[in-house]
Amino acid sequence: MFRIRTLLALLLISALGAGAAGASPALASHNEAVFFEGSTILLNPKTRERAISQLQHLGVSALRVELYWVGVAPGAKSARRPSFDATNPANYNWGGYDWLLAKAKELHWTVLLTVTGPVPKWATSTRRDFVTSPNAQEFGRFMTAVGRRYGSEVALYSIWNEANHPAFLRPQFKANGKPASPRIYRGLYQAGYAGLQAAGLANPRVLIGETAPTGFDTVNVRREGKNALLHDVAPLAFLREALCLNSHYRKAGSCGPLAAAGFAHHAYTNAAGPFYAPPERDNVTIGTLGRLTRALDLAARARALPAHLPIYLTEFGVQSRPNRFLGVSVGRQAEDDAIAERIAWSNPRVVAFSQYLLRDDPVGGAPGASVHGGTIGFQTGLEYLNGKAKPLYFGWPLPLTVAKRGRRVSLWGLVRPATGATSVTVLVAAAHARRYRVLKTVATDSLGHWSLSSSARGARWRVRWRSPAGITYEGPPIGAS
Repeated sequence: MFRIRTLLALLLISALGAGAAGASPALASHNEAVFFEGSTILLNPKTRERAISQLQHLGVSALRVELYWVGVAPGAKSARRPSFDATNPANYNWGGYDWLLAKAKELHWTVLLTVTGPVPKWATSTRRDFVTSPNAQEFGRFMTAVGRRYGSEVALYSIWNEANHPAFLRPQFKANGKPASPRIYRGLYQAGYAGLQAAGLANPRVLIGETAPTGFDTVNVRREGKNALLHDVAPLAFLREALCLNSHYRKAGSCGPLAAAGFAHHAYTNAAGPFYAPPERDNVTIGTLGRLTRALDLAARARALPAHLPIYLTEFGVQSRPNRFLGVSVGRQAEDDAIAERIAWSNPRVVAFSQYLLRDDPVGGAPGASVHGGTIGFQTGLEYLNGKAKPLYFGWPLPLTVAKRGRRVSLWGLVRPATGATSVTVLVAAAHARRYRVLKTVATDSLGHWSLSSSARGARWRVRWRSPAGITYEGPPIGAS
């Protein structure tokens, strides 16, 4: 832990200035898109208008939208396939998706559309559930309909959400304990990509992966029985199997390369925080992104993927209480989320970060991670379920990290709602002080990033920014780590 924290502190340090505080431009990196996923709140006619207004205030300019095949297909709950042209978009009930994508286009927001299961019952191999071995040919036809419907409104497509998770694809493992889902996913990905091409998108921008962060390379079916088949597959094991590579990233079959615009991953961590490093080498959290970049480079060397494939962190959030398994305090949620974004921004291969949820899911009532057999919701939102703002609601537009380095502190931040270079006011307070004092006004770069090195002593830090429209934003208190 100490070595990782030290590394982050070194990354955060800019050139030291004279006096109590020295400002400098933000550390050189790259323009990183940040996708916001509001889930059902953006699809519900009763909540979507207010939610869009909130996102505008927060500085959102890109959306990730999950399009569930089961939610729009005809006769989705029937085991018998209805007679219809599956490539014709007129034969689907697109519902709130039409409104949301049209609204995003009106606002000039970038849209990432993740087309995923669950699927119609008639499109599965068993026709008993909504996730078991979906028919790749049927999925390809559906993707053609999607491409014809939304081709001009979508900048990026992604095929399947967390295909290494049993909530979205089964079986995850074979009876011999080896992964089953990667090869199923490969067929779905190829069919989906071809389906977009059939819709007239000659060179569609499609992300591969969308993997959940943790899982297993193999399972012991003899010991665990059928429950073993429902574990997640570790993301890097999933990657290798989907690309027909062995554990040394060498070709293990006759599979050809897959076309992709980037690799999508959900780098969630646990309550240990953003620096947590899972001991299993095939698991990838926000603190171990180097594992993923290395795996992608090895896959490219094996000619299974394009070289230098960019990474899109398309789903991320920090769980807060009342999540009883993974939740941290709401104050720490804001701190950890900013640190995670700083880690992503520091990695030149990462071209996109994300925030999952505006408002929390019901505890125990919504689809989410399976923990010890129980289904829990996500409490990664900027608001509680009742709509009350958490500190993250104020911190997300103005993320701030504060790292100790000897007798100095290094600060990094972003003014997310800014549309160009601006200035931000940095405030500091002593341990028992009731009021903050102004430390310095710092200029940002053209993307809103800034950094500062200071010898000022303080226990709490925060930032304030006034928009050109006269709206004052103020982030929550942040402690030095």
